[in-house]
Amino acid sequence: MQTKATGKSVPGGYTEDEHRADVEHLHGMGYAQELERRLSGFSNFAVSFSIICILSGGINSLAQGISGVGGAAIGIGWPLGCLVSGVFAIAMAQIASAYPTAGGLYHWGSILGNRGIGWVTAWLNLLGLVTVLGAINVGTWTFFLGVFGPVIGFTGTYGEQLTFMVIITALQAVINHRGIKLTSILTDFSGYLILFGSAAIAVAFFAYAPSHDFSRLWTFSNFSGDVGGGIWPQTNSTFFLFLLGLLLPIYTITGYDASAHTSEETRNAALSVPRSMVRSVFWSGLMGWIFLSAIVIAIPDMGAAAAQGWNVFFWTADQVLPSGIKVFLYIVIFAAQFLCGLATVTSVSRMIFAFARDGGLPFSSKLRHVSPHFRTPVNAIWTGAALAVLFTSYTPLYTTIVSVTVIFLFLSFAVPIVLGLIHFGGRWSKMGPWNIGGLYRLVALLVIASMVLIFLIGIQPPNDAAFWITVGFLILTAIVWFGFERRRFKGPPIGDAISRRRAEIEAAESAVGER
Repeated sequence: MQTKATGKSVPGGYTEDEHRADVEHLHGMGYAQELERRLSGFSNFAVSFSIICILSGGINSLAQGISGVGGAAIGIGWPLGCLVSGVFAIAMAQIASAYPTAGGLYHWGSILGNRGIGWVTAWLNLLGLVTVLGAINVGTWTFFLGVFGPVIGFTGTYGEQLTFMVIITALQAVINHRGIKLTSILTDFSGYLILFGSAAIAVAFFAYAPSHDFSRLWTFSNFSGDVGGGIWPQTNSTFFLFLLGLLLPIYTITGYDASAHTSEETRNAALSVPRSMVRSVFWSGLMGWIFLSAIVIAIPDMGAAAAQGWNVFFWTADQVLPSGIKVFLYIVIFAAQFLCGLATVTSVSRMIFAFARDGGLPFSSKLRHVSPHFRTPVNAIWTGAALAVLFTSYTPLYTTIVSVTVIFLFLSFAVPIVLGLIHFGGRWSKMGPWNIGGLYRLVALLVIASMVLIFLIGIQPPNDAAFWITVGFLILTAIVWFGFERRRFKGPPIGDAISRRRAEIEAAESAVGER
């Protein structure tokens, strides 16, 4: 049943008028309010902030910077990489304000381009989200093994890893299954936990640092090859090595598209969603820079640290932190990493739901189902979780595949942004309340330059196979589209199709008891 516009407040300061405006905006794009609008502006921010999770990517991938050019990878490279991610977030925020729907990138590609471009964008984003979920939980397993493995007798066997992956992903799916209220409580907590954990790490490492040599943060070294634990192949070009180290911040500061994916569950979405995307990147970048800089300053010997390769964080903590403080920080980090995976399940399930809602996936009629009791896309949740586990069950080229899928994520970001640049002020003239005006053109041009940079550094050894995997994927999608999907897939409702879906909207909302 529809909500009457009375101006009366509902819990959380969200008025019935505001709720009605959100629902009517969604109806105007041809979709029913099947999901429950429970997320506040902070909760929407917390979902993206939790997926970015600097306590996950910033720590697990620290070696990409340290075993490259040393401290300068953090002092100079981290803020530069965050700026790259920031231009994507600003441009996406502009579009999200105009089109706040679940699976936003897919809709943006379709509305600003056509159904074929939207279909490709959906697959790029979906593949990236599923495999990033797997990568996050594998990173959590690696962290768990390094911290708790010796205590409980785990040795890192394939069976142990697979069991851990099944259990942790199933727990994340169960929480998501039971409703956005429980999920939002935990992701809100995750936001505060990441802020607290980042500050605690910074204070601890700085307090127990053997010395405080800030010049490390702008000192360049060359730790390629064996002296850097084999993270990067040997090269004499420090500049090239510095560019490779940008993968640390660029790959960590992603996932802010989750704010768009949860648009249909967010109050005042046209304003809350874009703000959350930009703020999640800003605060992740700032807090990450602070605590990673403290770690760099605390390192007893930069050369010895670089030689540790992927073990650089644990090695540094062992060298400088008292055992009690170290264990406490490890527990905080592990909890944040689990909640990072939890928020990613939310994001990937909403993408599956949105794409299936328009018939873009096999078994779409099942995947678009929303539980009338929990108001969540339960089949999409469990499908995304299962696919992530399957992905990690056999990945002989795991690091390369992760590199490829992050390229896919940024490509899925770039496609609608470029389309927005082409049609800005013409076909795309109706903006949302979050609007940077003509500056969008400049930001979009910076996105194009950034995308070229990400692709070039993402296909370098040891991930050089990423180029051929990317090309192969694009060829395969072209074959599938022109051979099959072009005739079958209708895309999202646009124009007259929106008004024709009125009866479907009413039936869908009646089925879940829209309120």
